[in-house]
Amino acid sequence: MGSLGIGLFEIIKYIPNMESNENNYLVGRIVKLLNAAFHGGAWHGPSALEVIKPVKPKQAEFKLGNVHTIAELIYHMTSWRIFAIQKVNGNEKYEIIGDKDFGKFGKIDKFELETLLMEMSLSHDELLSVLMDKTDDFLMENVPGTEYDYYTLLHGIIHHDLYHTGQIAVLKKLIDRKSEKLDEISTSSRFFEEGYGDTF
Repeated sequence: MGSLGIGLFEIIKYIPNMESNENNYLVGRIVKLLNAAFHGGAWHGPSALEVIKPVKPKQAEFKLGNVHTIAELIYHMTSWRIFAIQKVNGNEKYEIIGDKDFGKFGKIDKFELETLLMEMSLSHDELLSVLMDKTDDFLMENVPGTEYDYYTLLHGIIHHDLYHTGQIAVLKKLIDRKSEKLDEISTSSRFFEEGYGDTF
C-alpha cells in the first residue's frame, strides 16, 4: 500500500466535524463505529486490535481441522477492507478470489505476524481516509459490480470484523488451553466430521 497522505490523528480529529455537517452525519457515525470495532471503545468489549495484538506467532499458525488459523483470519479481515477501499474508489472489477481471501501460510515468525498486523492497520487507516470526503448520499449508491449499496458494505465491514474477532478470541483460548498438548488434540470430533468450519 502506498502513502495514505493523512495520519490517523488527522482522521480522528476530523470525525466530530463530519458529524456536525448534515451532509455527512451518517458517514461520520460509520467512521466512529469502524474505529470502535477496530481500535477500541465499543460497547461490546475488546476491539479487533485489542484481541489480535497480543497474538504470538505460535498461536497465529495453529491449525485445527478445517478451521482457519489466526494468521488466515487476520489476512482475510484485511482483504475485505481492501475490497471496500477498492469499491469506494469505484473499481467495479475488483474481486477477492483464491488466495486473496484467506492467504496461504505455513509457519509464522515474528516478522510475518508483525507484517500482517501492519497491513491490517494500514488498510483501516486507508478506508477511513477514502471516506472523509463522502456525503450521506454516497451511502445509498450501489457498490460497483454488486447488488448492494455502500451503507450495507461499510456496516458489513464492521460486522465482519466483530465476527472474526470473536473467532480469534475463541481460538486463542483453545490454543492456550491446549498449548502443552498440541500433538494430542483430536480432529475427529463431531464438529470436524460434519464440516462445520468457517467459510466467511
